Amino acid sequence: MSTPSLPRQPRRLGPRGRAWFDRLLTLGLVAFTVLGALGADEPAWLVLGLAQTVPLWWRRGHPVLVYTAVAVASAAQVLVLDTPLVSQLAYPVAVYSAARFASARAGAVALLVGLCAAVTAAVDWISPYYDSPYPWAPVISYATTIGVIVLAAWSLGTLGRTRQAYVGALLDHADDLAREAEQRAELAASDERTRIAREMHDVVAHGLSVIIVQADGARYAAAKEPAVAVEALETVSATGREALAEMRRLLGVLRTDDTGVRPQPGLADLPWLLEQAAADGLPLEVTLPDPLPAVGDGVGLVVYRVVQEALTNVRRHAGLVRRVEVEVATAPGGLRVDVRDDGRGAGGAGGRTDGTGGLGLVGMRERVLASGGELEVGPRPGGGFAVGARIPV
Repeated sequence: MSTPSLPRQPRRLGPRGRAWFDRLLTLGLVAFTVLGALGADEPAWLVLGLAQTVPLWWRRGHPVLVYTAVAVASAAQVLVLDTPLVSQLAYPVAVYSAARFASARAGAVALLVGLCAAVTAAVDWISPYYDSPYPWAPVISYATTIGVIVLAAWSLGTLGRTRQAYVGALLDHADDLAREAEQRAELAASDERTRIAREMHDVVAHGLSVIIVQADGARYAAAKEPAVAVEALETVSATGREALAEMRRLLGVLRTDDTGVRPQPGLADLPWLLEQAAADGLPLEVTLPDPLPAVGDGVGLVVYRVVQEALTNVRRHAGLVRRVEVEVATAPGGLRVDVRDDGRGAGGAGGRTDGTGGLGLVGMRERVLASGGELEVGPRPGGGFAVGARIPV
């Protein structure tokens, strides 16, 4: 199926072409003026004709001054001669230039003066041939003809100016839209970079915390219980591979040949995360709804990341813990997620006293707030730390 072709655009003169057009127009009128004055042997015709035609050379750059000069020369002709001259063709050109290249007010003044000049010229040309009664019919005919010419010149100039203003407004609007689209693209790219950074932080922090805990356990058990050390090293290897695979997926979003549409973890992956944490040695007490509720991918990802980051903080900052409670429950209008430990709590490192101290808690808060939920983090009475989130469904 062939695409329809765009309509052919009219040819337009460039800056150099417009300059040559003005020069040829002026020189042509000057030539006719000189030939007419020489043929009639009238020096006044030559002086008035040149005064009316030569200013057209600058009609684009100084339209008001050019019109004024032509109008003054035409008014002087009424006082000196009672005969129309070929150089008076410069007057409608000057009216057009004032309406086209100057303001609307200048064009309106030129039109009004031109209509008055049409009546004046008609009376001046007819009066030598009639005494009385005065011939109003020829005057009206001449004035109407000259007025129509002036009105046509003003109309063409006004249409040209209006069209140029309209095209300029369209170009400005197109530039504004292009800038807005560029800004939207930059904002989208910034949001995507923030999302990827948050995802990478969750993946790397969780994976490394598991690896460190297992590696320490393997080091302590290597001398006395080699089998436990081997099992811990296997967990380290599996966790490292999983973290590396997820990081490759996130980095793949930055490549032009990868769409990054691989599914992200959700609520259905939460039991696996908790089993892995329990295998790492965390004393978990898990309470999950059975069966798991059906929620959207976005809500499932937020729940997963909140639990993952909370467990990562337990490994990194809680120290020795005897119990870690993980509870996910349905609540009116959404889900309630709670992760509580009995470790060092407010006395721990890493800024666990509020939700702004570490990058992980900041990312967790951003996720929950972006989903329209609420996040509460802080030390527990009697020791320990608690993370509570309410996420609407």
